[in-house]
Amino acid sequence: MKSHQSALVLAAALLWLAPAAMAGAAPPQGGHHEKLDRQLRTVVTQPQAHARIIVRLKPGLRQTYRRLLDANGSTVTLDSASLHALGVDASGAEIAALANDPNVVSVSTDAIVTALGVGRPGRGNWSVRLRPGRLTSPVTSTLRPTLGLAAAVPPLGDALNGQGIGVALIDSGLAPSADFVGRITAFYDFTRGGIATLPYDDYGHGTQVAGLIGSSGVLSDYQYQGVAPAVHFAVFKVLDRNGEGLTSNVVNALEFVVRHKDALNVQVVNLSLGHPILEPAASDPLVQAVEDAVHAGLVVVVAAGNYGTNPQTGQTGYAGITSPGNAPDAITVGAAETQNTVTRDDDRVAPYSSRGPTWYDGYAKPDLVAPGQDLISDAAPKSNLVAQLAKDVVPAAKTGRLFLKLSGTSMATAVATGSVALVLQAHEEAFEQTGGAPPLTPPLVKAILEYAAIPLRDDRSQPYDALTQGTGELNAGGAVALAQAIDTSRPVGSGWLVAPVTPETTIGSQTFAWSQNIVWGYNIVWGYLFNANQTAWAQNIVWGDNIVWGDNIVWGSNIVWGSNIVWGSNIVWGSNIVWGSNIVWGNNIVWGNNIVWGTNIVWGLSTGEVQ
Repeated sequence: MKSHQSALVLAAALLWLAPAAMAGAAPPQGGHHEKLDRQLRTVVTQPQAHARIIVRLKPGLRQTYRRLLDANGSTVTLDSASLHALGVDASGAEIAALANDPNVVSVSTDAIVTALGVGRPGRGNWSVRLRPGRLTSPVTSTLRPTLGLAAAVPPLGDALNGQGIGVALIDSGLAPSADFVGRITAFYDFTRGGIATLPYDDYGHGTQVAGLIGSSGVLSDYQYQGVAPAVHFAVFKVLDRNGEGLTSNVVNALEFVVRHKDALNVQVVNLSLGHPILEPAASDPLVQAVEDAVHAGLVVVVAAGNYGTNPQTGQTGYAGITSPGNAPDAITVGAAETQNTVTRDDDRVAPYSSRGPTWYDGYAKPDLVAPGQDLISDAAPKSNLVAQLAKDVVPAAKTGRLFLKLSGTSMATAVATGSVALVLQAHEEAFEQTGGAPPLTPPLVKAILEYAAIPLRDDRSQPYDALTQGTGELNAGGAVALAQAIDTSRPVGSGWLVAPVTPETTIGSQTFAWSQNIVWGYNIVWGYLFNANQTAWAQNIVWGDNIVWGDNIVWGSNIVWGSNIVWGSNIVWGSNIVWGSNIVWGNNIVWGNNIVWGTNIVWGLSTGEVQ
């Protein structure tokens, strides 16, 4: 802000503009810190400290305060109509004043979002996990076959290739090349205010992600073709040359996509980035922007994060999901290691892949896992990642062109996004000859991916729990088959499968059974979920809402899953409570009507508020 007093002026104005009955009242006393996220609760103890913040106001007040800030010469980093929010810079004293104002709904950190934390351990979301590379020779990609898809076919794959589907890539950019020629339909740089410009990628992360989603494969002679090689990309650069950006950049980009989704012809959003969860999902600006995008009809695919193991001890940890991976309606994706083989027998959940439940709310996440380890994809020439990761630069066998090998939930998210594009295309084309059918809604796409996923087992042949793998590993071939059988033109309550679907997929020479369940909020739903159209698949339904599931089975209060989990009104994990300050290192969790974290923090599942 231009003046140290400007946020206090804003707070005073908020009081002045309050309803008449409140106008003469003194500000609430005692510090309304429940309006602040956990990072800002520290900032307000230091009156002179400064932080970028996002202030959510009561409806109808935003434009008035925007004019006030503009008149004061303040820099507004976010002006969100859908969130009723403004982004500004404020001191600890000013933030405390805002927290005490009755017209302020919440105050959040304009947190740094990252694609990875090279050179900055512990900061932001390590959506990419970098491991020392030793690949000096070409490696044949098994990505498409292990997803149940045909091997790469020039020039744009087989008939199922994502043609006509648009992906909004919100990342560090996209370097144009022969692998994307004619398919970058828009490029906006939100690190510079959202200006339209020529495509570029000075960091390199977005290009690698885009290649996994939809590289044509031309530069590698189809050795490293993407999952959906004919999709088109609308690109929104929100991360700088160091792989960092602000939450406000991402929110601005998401709102732009929602406003212009029809003109951009975009149906899917890829978010391979995030930040640690600082507050409940209901007040998190990034989560709420994702939720708004889903309810506008966009399928949003997000990274779970890479906080699955303690970096000091290597011990497995729970509750490491990052924002916006805690968005109920997003498809949150963890990472699997495929050992670069087609079969699923040797696949494992990557140790670094973040596990649920989500911080504050206790949501069961991730929704599923997807291949994310040692994936080779397009490299952005002269980008920082290529310079920093010389050992992970890999030549294509026939062309000699250089590609980049990365690991992480960022990569897994890209694989899932490409698969979503195939599902949408498959459903649309399946009903073209019969007059067409309404597109699959985001909740239905998410359910299809979860239901068709193939559950994984660990090294002891024990099934991974739902907080580690969701419903299992992504099965694009099975999801496509299910999508092709669902006639969305049928009315609610009526049967809509136009052909029988066998819940299994042959991958390589083996046949694998689907999970045949979905994780719905705090419950696992089993049964014939797709026999009839249900209200759960409506676009305006929030994932986890109370739904009458008919003849399907919702796990009740006395069901034991595996050897150590009881799902129902309580979830018991092991026999002891060992919750840390933000991530649970170890296997011992008690999750019931209340969650106990550490020794002195308790909050309920219903509100997520600290007591």
